[in-house]
Amino acid sequence: MVKKSLLIFIALIGAVVAGAQDLPVWNESLNSAVTNDWLVKPVGTKAGVFRSSDGKDVVLYNGLVKRVFRLGPNLSCTGYANLYTGRQLLRAISPEGRLIIDGKNYNIGGLYGQHQKAYLLPQWIDGFTAGANDFKYAGFTVGPIIPQLRYKKRFWASDSRYGTGKTISFHFIPGAHELAGLEVWVNYELYDGLPLIVKSLTIKNNSDKRFKLDRVVNEVLGLVEEDSAVDGSFLKMKKPQGIYFETNYAFNNAMRYEQSDQTTHWETDTGYTSQVNSNRQTPVLMENYEDKGPGIELKPGEIFNSVRTHELLMNSYDREARGLAVRKMYSAVAPWTLENPIFMHLVSKNDAEVKTAIDQCAAVGYEAVILSFGSHLHIEDTSAANIKRWKALAAYAHSKHIAIGCYSLFSSRSIGPETDVIDPATGKPGGAFFGHAPCYGSKWGLWYRDNIEHFFTITSFDIFENDGPYPGDVCASTTHPGHEGLDDSQWRQMEIQKGLYHWLNGHGVYINAPDWYFLDGTNKIALGYREANFSLPRADQEILNRQNIFDGTWDKTPSMGWGLVPLTEYEGGGAAATIEPLADHLKDYRQLMMQYYGAGIQACYRGPRLYDNPETEKVVAEVINWYKKYRGILNSDVIHLRRADGRDWDGILHVNPYLKNKGLIMIYNPTNETITRKVKIPLYYTGLTEVARVLEEEGPPKVYKLNRDYTIDMEFSLGPDSYTWFVIQ
Repeated sequence: MVKKSLLIFIALIGAVVAGAQDLPVWNESLNSAVTNDWLVKPVGTKAGVFRSSDGKDVVLYNGLVKRVFRLGPNLSCTGYANLYTGRQLLRAISPEGRLIIDGKNYNIGGLYGQHQKAYLLPQWIDGFTAGANDFKYAGFTVGPIIPQLRYKKRFWASDSRYGTGKTISFHFIPGAHELAGLEVWVNYELYDGLPLIVKSLTIKNNSDKRFKLDRVVNEVLGLVEEDSAVDGSFLKMKKPQGIYFETNYAFNNAMRYEQSDQTTHWETDTGYTSQVNSNRQTPVLMENYEDKGPGIELKPGEIFNSVRTHELLMNSYDREARGLAVRKMYSAVAPWTLENPIFMHLVSKNDAEVKTAIDQCAAVGYEAVILSFGSHLHIEDTSAANIKRWKALAAYAHSKHIAIGCYSLFSSRSIGPETDVIDPATGKPGGAFFGHAPCYGSKWGLWYRDNIEHFFTITSFDIFENDGPYPGDVCASTTHPGHEGLDDSQWRQMEIQKGLYHWLNGHGVYINAPDWYFLDGTNKIALGYREANFSLPRADQEILNRQNIFDGTWDKTPSMGWGLVPLTEYEGGGAAATIEPLADHLKDYRQLMMQYYGAGIQACYRGPRLYDNPETEKVVAEVINWYKKYRGILNSDVIHLRRADGRDWDGILHVNPYLKNKGLIMIYNPTNETITRKVKIPLYYTGLTEVARVLEEEGPPKVYKLNRDYTIDMEFSLGPDSYTWFVIQ
């Protein structure tokens, strides 16, 4: 953690601390309303940092969001506006953050004296005062946004550029004498072309003593209420929806951020005395901090970096628009999530089967082989012979222009009493998310991390599939070298796990991991499915898979999720559930491939081979060639048309206003009858405004005039148990 923190700290203080006089003056003419939807047409205004004409305020502005800070008598955010909607999100002043150090609360910045907290008027601010024991504002630096990872692109991606913009870091020194030697930087990153601010804290201990960081609250916002109820329950009232929050501290295998989030806390504001709720229980105060931790002892000279809070301003309540906004955010802050190699999941018994799979992948246009669970690769075998063996197989794969990867399980297993997490309730191994699990801070856990890095360094493997990554287990051991005790056990283990992913990502290794570590280097997560469903008959699997695709792409791009197609028996089901022998089930095999590739999603085609005869090889190659031809639009955002229910048609629409093919529709008929339907297709996010040329499976184009709501009324006919696709230009 110290090395990573030091790099970020050096970047923050690399420039001389600036004063407001060094900034360009804010011009109110810049504050004009944005007229175009940034989800469809880019906003040309670049992120900037300005000063008010009187020098009292600093303004962050990019045409979509405006955030204002009063510099004295202490620094505080006094305005936070969505310029597209014209909505002011802030109703009350709050501190810039809060630290609990050695059991005592200390605010970072902030002002006092706002008696009416339903709204904030600029003329009040001059009368506000600073707190004597709060961290005091001491200056700031301004620079470009600094990428968090040394990302190396390896595979096909629709884009692979970090977002650009401006960073301002406000410097604070302690007001309380007992904290002498501590320095805090409050960092804001404002992105070009997105209504996005990323906030974090950096803390440096310049003293000769330790400080216990019991809690680090890196964001506090007094927001306008979403719901107003006289006697409403706190739990039942809606939380403010004007901002979407996401941090890089999420886990629990939910495969969705909302259920994985460990940091967003909605609180009441009892000082807001004029709220409608008679018990003052309206959820209007957002605080961002970890439920457990960090709990670390900050040693002399050590630097601490908080979680990174992504604050994305929302333009509407529409689920599709909100999901699109989140997906656009990921393309800027985690561009590695757009990489999407075509891979198979090999179940091998010997080296010869690995070479056969590599040859088959090369023959049909696949790009990678991942040695699946149950294969004969054992990454924890550190013997020279094992490393030499897999280095040679990696060289063979690379000679065929095929990437190679491996599977490894960290959690959901027991290693031993000296290694497993210790339950604080019993003082014995157990109590983990999966019952028993190793502690990443144990001697074995640190060895596991180092061995992964060693294996990839020596063998030149390209892909790491890390099943059961660290899921947030706490550990009460006081003998594990990677943490001191219970209080710091979660934070330290998270840092170890994230550090491994940073290292792998920086070395060009693609990472599959079934937990929400996207913001720290992982490329792909499970789409979201129930593994037992793959023991059901193939016809059931096809409908269920399309439901999984529909449900799993609201807040993930196609490249961010993987599906599963077990070619051999998986959790039972017998012949009715399996694709093998492949030649006997070509229709189902093709359909499953088209469903996933037609959604832009890579599935784990898990088995010993991709084809078993020339006819099967031809089918696989045809689907891959089709996918590669339309790869750009197929990897573009998904608009949800109709969820599969087996009763009628279902389908999805890919959209991208920047491509020649601005849309591609996949439509399925699961019934046993031919159907003819006339349906409204929403084309707003294609960027088309007047007419659309629609081609069914590369047939002759049909021209449609767009309705006033940017839809077209498209008619199609589809035979029993079949599918089709349409390109929109």
